[in-house]
Amino acid sequence: MTCYAYPTSAMYGDYLRAAVGFVPTVLSGFATLFAVFGVRTIVRQGTRFEITKSALRASGLRRTSIAWRELDSMTLAYYSTRRDRRDGWMQLELRSGWKKVRLDSRIEGFADLVSRSASAAKVRGLTLNAATSANLAALGVCLHTEPGARDAAGAPT
Repeated sequence: MTCYAYPTSAMYGDYLRAAVGFVPTVLSGFATLFAVFGVRTIVRQGTRFEITKSALRASGLRRTSIAWRELDSMTLAYYSTRRDRRDGWMQLELRSGWKKVRLDSRIEGFADLVSRSASAAKVRGLTLNAATSANLAALGVCLHTEPGARDAAGAPT
């Protein structure tokens, strides 16, 4: 079993934005919006993800588990913070029935999480959208079944 979590250093920006937005708006309607953002950041940092052979499990305040054999969809999106698309982050979304897990690229081990999820999607025969396929390629995750092909971890595909 391998555990992954958001490091405190990756969350400083969100904490700072929550505080900067909350403090001057205490007397306005925006206070609620920034307070919710701050609480979501706390919940995100407190969530731990574990990958096993059979599932991805989230533990903490928001517990859920997605069995690889029940994976229904996988989306890997890139969100740019600049017009030239040179800076931004990726977000992985996995769904199984009503269950949903979202992770962003600030989490330690993001590439491993994406690679394992992509392998499960491949085994399940899921069709991935063009953006997800392009983003997998950008991370170096290969899903093609070719003789001698290897995934991002170097394992045969």
